[in-house]
Amino acid sequence: MKELYVAGGCFWGTEHFFKQIDGVIETEVGFANGITENPTYKEVYTDTTQHAETVHIVYDPEKVDLEFLLNMFFKAIDPTSLNKQGEDEGTRYRTGIYYTSEDQLPIINKVYQEQQALFDKPLAVEVKPLKKFYKAEEYHQDYLDKNPNGYCHLPKELFEFARQAKKK
Repeated sequence: MKELYVAGGCFWGTEHFFKQIDGVIETEVGFANGITENPTYKEVYTDTTQHAETVHIVYDPEKVDLEFLLNMFFKAIDPTSLNKQGEDEGTRYRTGIYYTSEDQLPIINKVYQEQQALFDKPLAVEVKPLKKFYKAEEYHQDYLDKNPNGYCHLPKELFEFARQAKKK
């Protein structure tokens, strides 16, 4: 199994999106690359911890690969929006790709450059090594499974798109 960490705005919808993709084995939501230890959601929400709402994705490389998952990620975000996705604003909602090994960088850079070519404005997606990831409180895990009518900045059609998506 391999892993990927992405920040795509509110982590409830980002997690639910990735859970629909065949080959994604498990997900968990949490906080990445901030300056405080073991932050709570309440602390992160103040935008003083520098943490981003992040999804940890474990996937089966036999079914899906990093390039495919990154391209799917770009379909679920507005990559030119700084610290804002949908109606959610603040540094905790920034977009990012956090790598855990240097061998992920060539693929990340390839996809990033291909995506940048599609936009007139610079991408606002940060690419950084994962410094630290803290799992969010249990009520945030699988939030949209537990609360099917809960808030989400992503359109429901995007979840169906993710269910149908297949690696070429």
